[in-house]
Amino acid sequence: MKIQLINPNTSQAMTETIATAARAVAAIGTEIIAVCPQQGAPSIEGHFDEAIAAVGVLQRVKQGREAGVDGHIIACFGDPGLLAARELADAPVVGIAEAAMHMATLVATRFSIVTTLPRTLIIARHLLQQYGFERHCAALHAIDLPVLALEDGSGVAQQKVREQCLLAKRQDGSGAIVLGCGGMADLARELTYELAMPVIDGVSAAVKMIEALHGLGLRTSKHGDLDFPLAKPLSGVFSEFN
Repeated sequence: MKIQLINPNTSQAMTETIATAARAVAAIGTEIIAVCPQQGAPSIEGHFDEAIAAVGVLQRVKQGREAGVDGHIIACFGDPGLLAARELADAPVVGIAEAAMHMATLVATRFSIVTTLPRTLIIARHLLQQYGFERHCAALHAIDLPVLALEDGSGVAQQKVREQCLLAKRQDGSGAIVLGCGGMADLARELTYELAMPVIDGVSAAVKMIEALHGLGLRTSKHGDLDFPLAKPLSGVFSEFN
């Protein structure tokens, strides 16, 4: 099977980090096709960034659908454009925040989230409410560094992620930790071992969910609100969706 892995920001370095994590857990025979938009924001750290990124995500989903991929992953913890992408696609579309939260509830009754900037904690809370996981989340933590600090080679951001995970384990009373950024994908296994508790990366979780849906023969429902978009003439930069 083929899974299209979409990094919604334009960072090629982060796309490679995410792709490596996805390929590490993919089953034999699963091909990971990692892509990012050619235009947009270099990192996604707010509602404005998400709105811009959603257009790039939809462009990539359209391309993936035309190429016949078996599933799409939106590899940003805000899950930008997720429902619109499900309208556009017939194969399953999974966002990494939703995937990680689902996976956490299978191995723990409560989980904590460790993410990047404090402002993104609010977005994570919105997602918890939207997905119905608010009561399962014990606490949210931020390393107070931008997303691209995870790719600067200094290791400072990775150390701060580790420190916040240790803090969450000591203080939150949670049984699992969800990493709240696609750029943290390569830290999950090491932290799971170091903390002796599940530390969940949404990229890896999404890969296994897509594989499971494919194995069950389940695709995105086209009955109801996720039916294909109504046909209408789109103009300007959106004409490519006609």
